[in-house]
Amino acid sequence: MMNKKVLFVLTSHDELGNTGLKTGFWSEELAAPYYALTDKNVEVILASVKGGQPPIDPKSEDPSFQTDTTRRMDKDNVLLEKLKNTSSLAEVKMEDYDAVFYPGGHGPLWDLAESGVSQKLIIDFYDAKKPIAFVCHAPGVLKDVKINGEYLVKGKNVTGFTNTEEEAVQLTYVVPFLVEDVLKRNGGLYTKIDDWNPYAVVDGLLITGQNPASSEKVAEELLKLI
Repeated sequence: MMNKKVLFVLTSHDELGNTGLKTGFWSEELAAPYYALTDKNVEVILASVKGGQPPIDPKSEDPSFQTDTTRRMDKDNVLLEKLKNTSSLAEVKMEDYDAVFYPGGHGPLWDLAESGVSQKLIIDFYDAKKPIAFVCHAPGVLKDVKINGEYLVKGKNVTGFTNTEEEAVQLTYVVPFLVEDVLKRNGGLYTKIDDWNPYAVVDGLLITGQNPASSEKVAEELLKLI
């Protein structure tokens, strides 16, 4: 059996609107899926919008948000080295991978959601019948992704960070858009469960997860599809 390869796409954006605070990707949303896949001998390659070291959301390094997988990541020199040297998004080709996964954090709402390179990459994977997976805020990167003139999420079962979860972290008026609202506006059949509980939705090749707690679930569903 050939080794499967999954591309992880990370944000390079580190400014939380004009609050003066920092953002980036959420560490658990990288760590949990990374180990869920690599522990099953799936190779994970990291890319980010600009390449190099992507910013980690400082809040996600708060002790109260640490999990077994984030603690494992903090000691994992191989992964930390990979993070320092991510490829830039413009350099990656869909043909080299079996699937693509987007970890969340608030950063992607600013750069990946607006990136034509990211939009084209998602369409390339989808057209090639390869799974595309997103967790927490990352479903927001589908905001402008269209296939044959229709929003990719239109008529599809999806989830993503809820408006009430965004309220709970008090960033409703800081983020450029609300993930739940955009998915619904673009015709997605949006569902959710109680805030902060693990929830993943699969519709064909599209996998979405609601929040950080859902990241491992998303990876498990991705494993089934590859």
